[in-house]
Amino acid sequence: MNLSQRTEKNLYIWKIQNERSSQNAIFEYISCFYNGKRIHLSIGYFTPIQYERMYQSVA
Repeated sequence: MNLSQRTEKNLYIWKIQNERSSQNAIFEYISCFYNGKRIHLSIGYFTPIQYERMYQSVA
């Protein structure tokens, strides 16, 4: 099962009741799951979480 299939499956599990709850669900997915797994070219092919940990250990 690839990422898009898991994402689609998870979206069907959430009960979206109104526009505000849908915005919260999308924000939670992006900030908690997607950005934690996705590597970024601009920060040296690290995930944002890895980059923040490296920065905090240096500072």
